Amino acid sequence: MSSIDERAWFKSSYSGSDGDACVEVATDTQAVHVRDSKDQRSPELALSPTAWHDFITYATQG
Repeated sequence: MSSIDERAWFKSSYSGSDGDACVEVATDTQAVHVRDSKDQRSPELALSPTAWHDFITYATQG
Protein backbone atom coordinates (compact mmCIF):
# COMPACT_ATOMS: atom_id res chain seq x y z
CA MET A 1 0.00 0.00 0.00
CA SER A 2 1.27 3.45 -0.82
CA SER A 3 1.65 6.17 1.77
CA ILE A 4 -0.71 9.12 1.88
CA ASP A 5 2.02 11.42 0.55
CA GLU A 6 2.39 9.35 -2.61
CA ARG A 7 -1.29 9.36 -3.52
CA ALA A 8 -2.76 11.82 -5.97
CA TRP A 9 -5.92 13.18 -4.29
CA PHE A 10 -8.75 14.66 -6.35
CA LYS A 11 -11.72 16.83 -5.42
CA SER A 12 -14.92 17.04 -7.41
CA SER A 13 -15.13 19.75 -10.03
CA TYR A 14 -18.35 20.74 -8.23
CA SER A 15 -16.36 21.73 -5.14
CA GLY A 16 -16.25 25.43 -4.46
CA SER A 17 -13.07 27.37 -3.85
CA ASP A 18 -14.39 28.73 -0.53
CA GLY A 19 -13.57 25.61 1.49
CA ASP A 20 -16.95 24.01 0.96
CA ALA A 21 -17.61 20.67 2.61
CA CYS A 22 -16.27 18.09 0.22
CA VAL A 23 -14.35 14.87 0.03
CA GLU A 24 -11.18 13.96 -1.82
CA VAL A 25 -10.57 10.65 -3.56
CA ALA A 26 -7.36 8.81 -4.39
CA THR A 27 -6.88 5.41 -5.93
CA ASP A 28 -4.23 2.74 -5.80
CA THR A 29 -4.14 -0.81 -7.08
CA GLN A 30 -6.23 -2.21 -4.23
CA ALA A 31 -8.64 0.50 -3.06
CA VAL A 32 -10.36 3.82 -3.55
CA HIS A 33 -9.53 6.09 -0.62
CA VAL A 34 -11.89 8.85 0.54
CA ARG A 35 -11.11 11.62 3.04
CA ASP A 36 -12.46 14.96 4.25
CA SER A 37 -10.96 17.73 2.12
CA LYS A 38 -10.99 20.22 5.03
CA ASP A 39 -9.22 17.87 7.47
CA GLN A 40 -6.70 15.86 5.48
CA ARG A 41 -5.31 14.26 8.64
CA SER A 42 -8.68 12.74 9.54
CA PRO A 43 -9.20 9.02 9.09
CA GLU A 44 -9.86 7.93 5.55
CA LEU A 45 -12.23 5.37 4.19
CA ALA A 46 -10.81 2.67 1.91
CA LEU A 47 -13.26 0.93 -0.41
CA SER A 48 -12.73 -1.91 -2.83
CA PRO A 49 -13.10 -0.84 -6.47
CA THR A 50 -16.33 -2.88 -6.62
CA ALA A 51 -17.77 -1.17 -3.53
CA TRP A 52 -16.82 2.26 -4.93
CA HIS A 53 -18.50 1.44 -8.25
CA ASP A 54 -21.64 0.31 -6.44
CA PHE A 55 -21.66 3.51 -4.36
CA ILE A 56 -21.24 5.78 -7.39
CA THR A 57 -23.94 3.88 -9.27
CA TYR A 58 -26.33 4.27 -6.33
CA ALA A 59 -25.48 7.94 -5.76
CA THR A 60 -26.04 8.92 -9.39
CA GLN A 61 -29.47 7.31 -9.58
CA GLY A 62 -30.98 10.31 -7.85
